[in-house]
Amino acid sequence: MAKQEKTPLTRKGKRGPAPTGWGTLVGVRLQPDLLEWLDAECAKQDDQPSRPEMIRRILERLKT
Repeated sequence: MAKQEKTPLTRKGKRGPAPTGWGTLVGVRLQPDLLEWLDAECAKQDDQPSRPEMIRRILERLKT
């Protein structure tokens, strides 16, 4: 069997998209009440941001 070149489509054993190299991944678990609040805040926005984007926006507001 010929050896296949590893490309993004044939990355065996790798899950998820290829890393971009930008920033640091931070995983966080939220309790149901906080998650409901976050979803409600996302719904209030005109552009309907994702949960991670909404968390970024909240952190930017706190940073200033």
